[in-house]
Amino acid sequence: MIVLGIETSCDETGVAIYDTSPWEAGKPAFLGILGQGLHSQIAMHRDYGGVVPELASRDHIRRVLPLLDQSLSQSGLKLADIDAVAFTQGPGLAGALLVGSAFAKSLAQGLHLPTIGVHHLEGHLLSPLLGKTAPQFPFIALLVSGGHTQLMKVSGIGQYELLGETLDDAAGEAFDKTAKLLGLDYPGGAAISKLAEKGRVGIFDLPKPMLHSGDLDFSFSGLKTAVLNQVKKFEAQSVTDPNVVAQFHADLARSFVDAIVAVLVSKSEKALKQTGCKHLVLAGGVGANLQLRNALNEKAQANKFEVHYPPLELCTDNGVMIAFAGALRMLSKNNGSTKSGAFDVKPRWDLQSNNLT
Repeated sequence: MIVLGIETSCDETGVAIYDTSPWEAGKPAFLGILGQGLHSQIAMHRDYGGVVPELASRDHIRRVLPLLDQSLSQSGLKLADIDAVAFTQGPGLAGALLVGSAFAKSLAQGLHLPTIGVHHLEGHLLSPLLGKTAPQFPFIALLVSGGHTQLMKVSGIGQYELLGETLDDAAGEAFDKTAKLLGLDYPGGAAISKLAEKGRVGIFDLPKPMLHSGDLDFSFSGLKTAVLNQVKKFEAQSVTDPNVVAQFHADLARSFVDAIVAVLVSKSEKALKQTGCKHLVLAGGVGANLQLRNALNEKAQANKFEVHYPPLELCTDNGVMIAFAGALRMLSKNNGSTKSGAFDVKPRWDLQSNNLT
């Protein structure tokens, strides 16, 4: 089965084509990626310090058709070769989701094909299956992005159990807000991680929120506030030496990253112990963070569990993960596919409510 995937939930426009033949034959899943196109809106939103929903929607409209042409060209296929169309149905920005839904539904109606709405987080959770080494079910998924921080138990396709989530800011949101406090450009995740490499360990005693809470939930708003307090203290000293200022920023970035990584790693370990799972998956935009990857690799080696990552290019939002997740659902019974032309998006959507029965 050949599935076209469309992703427009936030500030990336992604289109991809996936063939389930390798997956069905027991071969590596990444062999099914036939073509893809991706456009990031980061440069457009940087001047505003964050995503502007109206601008995001308009840019999706401009980009989606050229990206479809690019994907078809890479794959050597024609629209007539497509068997189904998958699109991100939610969660995300309502206007942005509507662009993808409208495009997918209209295209499918014209080609007399079924469509299947994909949960954005399911795309991220399953993307490590596209890596060189795929996890075995059941596994624990640590999903960390600008909008979500969750621990999920994944027992199979469409079988998800929420174990814990953030009670306020997502980890990626904390990265972006802290980066702004340190004068770094949006999005700040990669920038603050790079800056942290120049910092000294343990200079600031920042809180590690809910590290010993006894559950698997997260909270990062207090950590962000602690960083703000340190910045205010430093600014009150009226330091003008650029070298001292630069070192302060690097040290604070290092302490911030170390605090977040400590919490994420500790909670992941606890989830593995509680469930008895031996495989951990890291997914979402923050999944590209090298400090987090290194810390998880060390713990995995020490505690005899396996950790898996999606390819770096699939850590961000992309069409491949939507095509892949949609394709695997299409292979299942009662998958929720439809030939209805209605535009149905879900800006707020609980993943567990979309479990296969």
